[in-house]
Amino acid sequence: MLRCCLLGLLLVAACDTSTPSPAVTPASTVMAPTTNATFQPAVTNKQLMAEVIEPAANVYWEAVGSTSDARGTIEKAPKTEAEWNAVRDAATVVAEAGNLLMLDGRARNRDEWMTLSRGLIDVGVRARAAAERHDSKAVFDVGAEVYEACVNCHSIYLVGPKALPAPPPPASSKPQ
Repeated sequence: MLRCCLLGLLLVAACDTSTPSPAVTPASTVMAPTTNATFQPAVTNKQLMAEVIEPAANVYWEAVGSTSDARGTIEKAPKTEAEWNAVRDAATVVAEAGNLLMLDGRARNRDEWMTLSRGLIDVGVRARAAAERHDSKAVFDVGAEVYEACVNCHSIYLVGPKALPAPPPPASSKPQ
């Protein structure tokens, strides 16, 4: 959760395109915009997956469902606005991660990689919408689609002994 919040703050700070006030930043330190700026990844794709995308997906997957044991069935779903916001925020990270994966320096190719990354964006947007509606069943159902988007990409691009394990399936067996 903390990682998601920190990522969100970093993304907001990075996206701030307002020009600093001369009173705050001396004119001599303000650089003119350049047309040859390049994206510089701070972490590898595997680190991005392990440190950003997978934790966000886990928050989403673990938000709703049910577990059964000898004592009965326990239903799980967000109950407060803050809990629903955490699910929404996790879905936002998943969706925006698809954009990060499409950037030069990260994208493995312009064909299948881009299609799969776009799929992650699309399912992340649907996941966010389900959370915004406070729809437990939709969060559960779209969680399966998030899982499928991850597995589709991992089955192609994460192969070999150094591959990260596939993300776990949604933790619950049925929606609330």
